[in-house]
Amino acid sequence: MAVPNIDVSDETLAARAATGDGRAFDVLMERYQARVYRLACRLTNDTEAGDVVQDAFLQIYKHLSAFRGDARFSTWLYRVATNVCLMRRRAHARRPTQPLNAFLPQFDSHGAHAQTPAYFERTMHLEERLDRERLAAAARDALARLPDVYRHAFVLRDLEELPTEEVAKILGVKAATVRQRVHRARLFLRGFLNALPEESR
Repeated sequence: MAVPNIDVSDETLAARAATGDGRAFDVLMERYQARVYRLACRLTNDTEAGDVVQDAFLQIYKHLSAFRGDARFSTWLYRVATNVCLMRRRAHARRPTQPLNAFLPQFDSHGAHAQTPAYFERTMHLEERLDRERLAAAARDALARLPDVYRHAFVLRDLEELPTEEVAKILGVKAATVRQRVHRARLFLRGFLNALPEESR
């Protein structure tokens, strides 16, 4: 069986794989397994990421015949992988997520920001003041506390850098909903990191 050319589109490879071309499916895995692993680490954890990759590609393989090319193959793959992560998080009943309200901007009775200018100064220069390893650990902790609807949107849009429209297709929501969820996730993460004790920064 001929080795698929590296320039062959994902959709063509998926069509070939659906007819039994194992090498075509191998090429798809080679193209995407690192990205799916990275996504899984961000949506679950390093321990489960390998299982997520395996489960996601197994589901893709089983349902190749259902892929009609209406959406990009990568969009379909990300949707499947995201759902696998969600199912695993629900099954293992991970630690409770953090309520967002405590970390969102606060306003006084006149509609002005209740936080002092020093608060915003700390927020703006947080990354500059934090040790990189501590910042990374704190960011992972903050990300893990996000409710799934915000976490998935934030990871796909801001960390995976997918276009808003594609994230909307992956999550099955409107683009405006994605933008709203990402915005709230950013506010939460900023507020959570800023609320860390000084000794943790």
